[in-house]
Amino acid sequence: MPRQVDHDSRRRQIAQAVFELISERGMEGATLRDAAARAGVSMGAVQRCFSTKEEMVAFVMEHMNRRITERVQARISGSAEPGSPLTMLEQTLVGIVPLDGPSVAETKVWLAFTAQAAVDPRLAAVQREQYAGLAELFALLIRTAQDSGHARPDLDPGREADALITFTDGLNVQILVGRHTADSARAELARRIDALRAG
Repeated sequence: MPRQVDHDSRRRQIAQAVFELISERGMEGATLRDAAARAGVSMGAVQRCFSTKEEMVAFVMEHMNRRITERVQARISGSAEPGSPLTMLEQTLVGIVPLDGPSVAETKVWLAFTAQAAVDPRLAAVQREQYAGLAELFALLIRTAQDSGHARPDLDPGREADALITFTDGLNVQILVGRHTADSARAELARRIDALRAG
């Protein structure tokens, strides 16, 4: 059992190193050799943990999603209305928009993955699956908010969920290129949530 724990820990260590390299240099800067050096392990250790680069990239995406989920859950728990579906929706949106150091790095990595997915069908399939899960979550939260009378009854939850994903994807790019600041992005997010509210 300790060996398995060590293997899992080593995979996370390497995934963090790859994540950092991609956020700093893009996909082309995340070679296996550089990942091994950044993680402080041998090339053999990287190859034992990940049989292919594709497997490693998929694990890095999972690693990043876990980080984002943990941060979003902490924000929801610390909010004034942690049980409100619109609070959950708003904090999830805030969690996937680059408003601070960690989320800027995550967005850079996500966009690097997106650029690679445009020419890699396997990575594109992974990203589509993640988008589908996010759309399902957003639609569920909007539907729940409608059921409790907190969101407009005329909304189509699925359509609004897709619109929110498109909106945040665009906002992410606008922040990274400097067209929006963290403050103006927060204001745009607040306006988007307010447009969903009942009354």
